Amino acid sequence: MNAAAVRAYLTDLQDRIVAQLEALDDRHFGRDEWVRPEGGGGVSRILEGGKLLERGGVGFSHVTGTKLPPSASAHRPGIAGRPWEAMGVSLVFHPRNPHIPTVHMNVRFFLAGDVWWFGGGMDLTPYYPVEEDCAHFHQANRAGLAPWPGLHARFKKQCDDYFFLKHRNEPRGIGGTFFDDYSEQGFEHSFAVMRAIGDAFLPAYVPIIERRRETPYGERERDFQAYRRGRYVEFNLVWDRGTLFGLQSGGRAESILMSLPPIVRWRYDWKPEPGSPEAKLYEVLVPPRDW
Repeated sequence: MNAAAVRAYLTDLQDRIVAQLEALDDRHFGRDEWVRPEGGGGVSRILEGGKLLERGGVGFSHVTGTKLPPSASAHRPGIAGRPWEAMGVSLVFHPRNPHIPTVHMNVRFFLAGDVWWFGGGMDLTPYYPVEEDCAHFHQANRAGLAPWPGLHARFKKQCDDYFFLKHRNEPRGIGGTFFDDYSEQGFEHSFAVMRAIGDAFLPAYVPIIERRRETPYGERERDFQAYRRGRYVEFNLVWDRGTLFGLQSGGRAESILMSLPPIVRWRYDWKPEPGSPEAKLYEVLVPPRDW
């Protein structure tokens, strides 16, 4: 096991993704280095008010502690109370143009004594879905995991199950891949799987940006985007394990909550007009598809 190699990969991944999105937006991400009083720290890269990204954040963290929070030890009672460390890269991009989907990606490594595991994944949240884009995103995820037959189908199912708003009885988006508590076939294999997810992100998302960034939009589309962003906020604050772990472990709130969109709206019991472009989203979301 080589935690230093994991850290080196994660910091390089953050740099590569930031560089690519800076080139696309023609603006620089701010850099906020922070220290966690309980142990460790990280680097938050944030861009707000860009031509492409209304808000985008790519965070790296490597934090340590002396006692595991409940969200990390509930499924493995034997490690409760142990010293621990966790490192990862997490990003969310909220584009300005409603025809470009919001995207989330996370890859992480957790260690407590002789117990360790990897986790992560990525998922796409479109507002005005284009089937070509949805299929491309899933195909890029499938290609990344192609060296391990059966793994993509398993991670896709886990993603569909995880990014689901139980209180709404609807998916957050069209899914992608998700895995957690993964330590199968030894460290090198598990680390390779995590790298495959991280390396698949730019090929999965950048072509969608390039195809849709000039698509015209108006107030109607922006209004619907803000409404659907409300679902994103609800999931992150109610169901997301990473948010819960970060807050329970004394993490830095600014870095944890930088995933939230800058403009959001809620309406009481709103339904899209049948046959409208907005109604198409719900046809794509339910049920989950094999793209």
